[in-house]
Amino acid sequence: MSFIARQSVSLLRRFIKPNLATLIRVVKMTQPIILKTLRENPAPLCPEIAGDWTPAATQTAKGAPLLFFLHGGGFLIGDPRLFRYVSRQFSRAGFDVFAPTYRLAPEHVFPAALTDVMQAYKALVSASSHPIVVAGDSAGGGLAISMMIKLRDDGVKLPEAAVLFSPWTDLAATGESMRLNEGKDAYFSRKMILLGARAVLAQARARDPSASPIYGDLRGLPPILAHVGVDEVLRDDSTRLIDQARRAGVDAQIEIWPDVPHAWQLLPFLPEAAASRQKAIEFLKEKLTA
Repeated sequence: MSFIARQSVSLLRRFIKPNLATLIRVVKMTQPIILKTLRENPAPLCPEIAGDWTPAATQTAKGAPLLFFLHGGGFLIGDPRLFRYVSRQFSRAGFDVFAPTYRLAPEHVFPAALTDVMQAYKALVSASSHPIVVAGDSAGGGLAISMMIKLRDDGVKLPEAAVLFSPWTDLAATGESMRLNEGKDAYFSRKMILLGARAVLAQARARDPSASPIYGDLRGLPPILAHVGVDEVLRDDSTRLIDQARRAGVDAQIEIWPDVPHAWQLLPFLPEAAASRQKAIEFLKEKLTA
């Protein structure tokens, strides 16, 4: 792995991790101000659905496949417009990208986010005949799995494939990596994960499969690729999910990367970010043509 990745992890662990709770509060306060400066780009297919649309950089006669992108932020912070730079990376690879807006905690607790992305996905599927795939990072990765389980149960057409970047799939924080990687993780401790989970869940159970899809029935889900860092406290949220998906008969793959922070795909200065996104793009395109 690159020198810059190792140095970034060291700096994040030293300066960001001890102050993460404060930084989240600051971002939550300033986010509305920043968003006022960013133009809204609704999906032309269904402009009534809140979210951000990034058209494919090149269009073919058949039209582009649709990537449904679910951003992270622990269900506490984030907005599709703030992740537009990630959407552009996928649009350059030939995808129309739609990132739905979902309500955030603690003002809106579980299952508000799941309700919102379900509504957005169903609207897009109804409005478009193009194939659809899903991507999500961190909380958005776990939300992608919860959404697909619910779509399957509701009899809605599933996406062709899904890619997950450091997904948060267990809000009960029971993975062994929570203990093993507590000192190594660039951002999180188990305590921080549990505090975030409580803000999201309110009175709901942490092991509710709709909140923590690692406890859900994964049968019948589309092909899944997960990328996670070896030193993340959330590492086992990915490894256990993929193991369970394989036992359920799902085409599920995982790559565990050394010397990278949580959701490193969002850090544009890391060469590993571009490499991971490219592998994700190749996986999605392979499944679209299968």
